[in-house]
Amino acid sequence: MESPGNMKATEAHLSKFFAKAEAQFALLMEMDELDQRIFSGPSIAREFEQALAFALRPAFGSVAGNYPHHLFLQRVLYRINRLKFFWYDDLSNYKNERSDYLRQVQHRIESAWEPWELSQLASERSIDGEEVTDGLRRRAAADLAPTPSQEAIYFRDHMGIAGYRRLLQIASLDGLVEASQLSRTLGGVSNEIHAMMTRLLVEEYGGGRLNRKHSSFFSHMLEELDITALPEAHFEVVPWEVLATINHSFLLSERKRFYLRYVGGLLYTEISVPAAFNNYRLAAERLGMSEKAKGYWDLHIKEDERHGRWMLNDVALPLARMYAGNASELILGYDQQRFMSDRAGKATAEVVKQVDYADQLKSDSREASFEAAA
Repeated sequence: MESPGNMKATEAHLSKFFAKAEAQFALLMEMDELDQRIFSGPSIAREFEQALAFALRPAFGSVAGNYPHHLFLQRVLYRINRLKFFWYDDLSNYKNERSDYLRQVQHRIESAWEPWELSQLASERSIDGEEVTDGLRRRAAADLAPTPSQEAIYFRDHMGIAGYRRLLQIASLDGLVEASQLSRTLGGVSNEIHAMMTRLLVEEYGGGRLNRKHSSFFSHMLEELDITALPEAHFEVVPWEVLATINHSFLLSERKRFYLRYVGGLLYTEISVPAAFNNYRLAAERLGMSEKAKGYWDLHIKEDERHGRWMLNDVALPLARMYAGNASELILGYDQQRFMSDRAGKATAEVVKQVDYADQLKSDSREASFEAAA
C-alpha cells in the first residue's frame, strides 16, 4: 500500500498530467474545421486521447478515490456541454458546437459514467403508479425539513468569511446560469404540465426582467463581497462532484427519454433548496452580511417552497398517472439527484473547511507576529 506521502505525490503528478491534456483539449475546441483536422491528422489529439483513455479505466471502478480522474472527465464533459448555451461571447467559440469528434468524446465519457452513477444507489424501479405517488409525497415531506447533516451544521454555525466566499465561488458556476437546463425541456406540445414547467422557468428568469432574474441576485451577492461575477470565473475551484451534478442535468435534459428522471431530479432540487439555503442565509447573518450579500438565499427560500409544491402536485404526480408504466423513473430521478447533491455538498463543505482552516492559520500567524513585535 502506498504511503500518504506517496499518494499525495502521485495525485499531484496526475493532476499535472490531466491539466496538460485538458489544455490541449481546450485548444482543439478552438480549431477551425476540427473534425477534418482530426480525421487527416489524429496525432493532434494524441496527448488528450491518451489521458482520456487512462482516466476512463479507473475512474468508474469504485465508489471512492480516483479524484484527479473524475475531475478531468467532468471538466472535459462540462466544456462540451456548455456549448449548448449561448454566453453572448465571441461567435467563433461555437464553431465546433456540432463537431462529431466532440460528440464522440462526450459519448465515451457518458457511456461509462452514467451506469457507474446508477450503480451508486439502490432505488425503487419496479413499483406501480400508486406507490410512486406515495413515494414521492413521502420523500417531499421528509426533504422539506430534514434533520441537518454535519455539513449543514458546519455551514450554518461554523463557516468563516473565507469559507463563505469560497462557497459562493463554487456555487456561481450553476447560480449564474440558473435554470438554463430547464429551458431545454420545454419544446413540444402544450398541456397543463408543460404550462406549469414554463411558469416555473418564467419565475426563475424574473418574468423577463433582468433585475428580477434569480441569477442577477446571485451576481449582486458576489459583487457585494468583491468577488468576480463573470460566468465561469471560478471554474478552477469547483470540485468534480459539483461538476457532476451540472453535467447530469445536461444529460437528462438533453434526452427526452430521460424526461421523467429529469423531472424527479428537479422536484428534489426545488423541495430541498429552502432548507439548504436557510443554512447559508443564517451563516450570512452570523457573519454580518448585508441584505444584498444574502438576497439570493432569501429569494429562493421564499419562492422555492411554492415551486416545490408546483413540481409535486402539478408536474410529478400528474406525470406518474400519465406514465404509470414508467412512473418509477420519477423516483429514480429524485433519489439520484438527492444522492448526487449530498455528495456535492460534502465535497463543497470539505473545500470550505480547508479554506477556513488556512485563513485561521494566517490570522493566528498575524496575531503572533503582532504580539512578538509588541
